[in-house]
Amino acid sequence: MGLLDAIVDRSFWETGSGRAVVFPGDSQKQGYLVRTAAEEQKVRSFLKLFFFAHLYLLVFGVLLSNICASWLVEKLFDRPARHMLAVMAISLAVYAAIFGVPYFFLWRTYKRALTGFTDTADAVSLTGASAPQRSWVLLAVIGFALLVLAAIFFLTMRPALQ
Repeated sequence: MGLLDAIVDRSFWETGSGRAVVFPGDSQKQGYLVRTAAEEQKVRSFLKLFFFAHLYLLVFGVLLSNICASWLVEKLFDRPARHMLAVMAISLAVYAAIFGVPYFFLWRTYKRALTGFTDTADAVSLTGASAPQRSWVLLAVIGFALLVLAAIFFLTMRPALQ
C-alpha cells in the first residue's frame, strides 16, 4: 500500500488558497480545491482504487501477454531468438486483445467519475513554482524502456555471438 500512497500523494498540492488535487489525465495546469478532510479522503480512496486497477492491468497484462507470445513463438518457429520482432508483435497483439479492452473501459469510467469530484467553481491554476512537474516521469519511463529493450537485445543476441 505504500506504493499506492506515494502515487496518490503526488496528486495533491498545496496552493495559496488551500489544498488542491490534480487528477492524472486531466489538464496538468489545473487543479481542484479540496475543501474538507472528508472530501480529501474520498478523493484519495478513489485514486487508490483507480491506480490499483491501473497497475494490476498493466503488470499482469504485460506478464500474461509475454507468456502467451513466448509459448506461441516456441510452437511456431524453430529458433525463437531469431524472431524477436514476431515475439514483440504477438505480445502486443495479445496485450491489446486481452487487456486493451478492460483498460479502455477503466479509463472511460475514471473520466466519467471525475465529474463527481470536481466543480468548475473549485478549479485553480497551478502555474509557477507550485505547479506539478511531471516531465521527468516521461523521461524516466522512456529510459527504463530503453534499458529493458537493450537487455532483451543483449540476451537474445548473446548465443548468436558465441
